[in-house]
Amino acid sequence: MSLSVISGTSAAAIGLSGMRAAQLKLDSHAHNVANVQTPDFRRQVTTQTARPDLGGVDAQIGRETDVSAPFDRLAEDLVGQRMSLYSFAANLRTVQTEDRMLGTLLDTRA
Repeated sequence: MSLSVISGTSAAAIGLSGMRAAQLKLDSHAHNVANVQTPDFRRQVTTQTARPDLGGVDAQIGRETDVSAPFDRLAEDLVGQRMSLYSFAANLRTVQTEDRMLGTLLDTRA
């Protein structure tokens, strides 16, 4: 049995970066929902960029330049929260799968 690793990265590291990005997105959407009625509120937005050399993603929170009307994009934030939860769970499964596979590999080699 051979174990190949692309660019020296592990599936766990890629999954963890995805989990961090999903958490930031969830936090950003929750912040937007909590402040939907705040006067002159500018929504937070999360941008993700791929890390092709390292694997995984980087995520950063920024602000929109324009003030949002109250409840203007509430549905988008509610759906975004749910999608962030699904993304976190999917990346968690990646980490769990690698952990399980490495445990099996170690059991096989022992």
